[in-house]
Amino acid sequence: MTAPILELKGIDVYYGPIQALKDVSLHIDPGETVSLIGANGAGKSTLLMSIFGQPRVAKGQILYQGTDISQKSSYYIASNGIAQSPEGRRVFPDMSVEENLMMGTIPIGDKHADEDMQRMFALFPRLKERRNQRAMTMSGGEQQMLAIARALMSRPRLLLLDEPSLGLAPIVVKQIFATLRELAQEGMTIFLVEQNANHALKLSDRAYVMVNGQIRMSGTGQELLANDEVRDAYLGGH
Repeated sequence: MTAPILELKGIDVYYGPIQALKDVSLHIDPGETVSLIGANGAGKSTLLMSIFGQPRVAKGQILYQGTDISQKSSYYIASNGIAQSPEGRRVFPDMSVEENLMMGTIPIGDKHADEDMQRMFALFPRLKERRNQRAMTMSGGEQQMLAIARALMSRPRLLLLDEPSLGLAPIVVKQIFATLRELAQEGMTIFLVEQNANHALKLSDRAYVMVNGQIRMSGTGQELLANDEVRDAYLGGH
């Protein structure tokens, strides 16, 4: 049996006196696409950020390839094969597309930068068209493509995605999820936090449902798509 690439064991996370995550346990196996769905404010983004130690867990363990990383620095985590595309994209607005992509190589160095940049341009042809353009002048969808591509420039073994569809037009969301499916088919391990439960569950091998900082349900993507409670809460009913 393959060991999980990532395992959270009973983690608690606080913002000051407020408990944001309560006894959360989950795992992701190599090559899987796993989603975390839930309402706005459920704690999904907090969970993703806690993997990078911001905020730190107060209790429990975060194991990456068997090593407890819950007290490791963010740089250590990024340098050892985890990359994150954050909520709200957070590209460097005054930098060009190429410069933003180069920022993604910081954890591993630029030895493969030219090769990997061409790979990003193949995955996201729009970025090739915009390669010398400042990020702040691009559309929201283009910036989201850039944020994902920048994360991939560090050659991660585990890709964390926080709300990649947020605020984007349906046609752009479809394009981005098609690219994520391509990455998954190539064997990339993906942990996806997403409010768009329909897209997330269709993409995912497995998924977890978070309510008020706790995992309330889990199953395969197809099982949760067919679950009446999930359909009523997150998929607009039957």
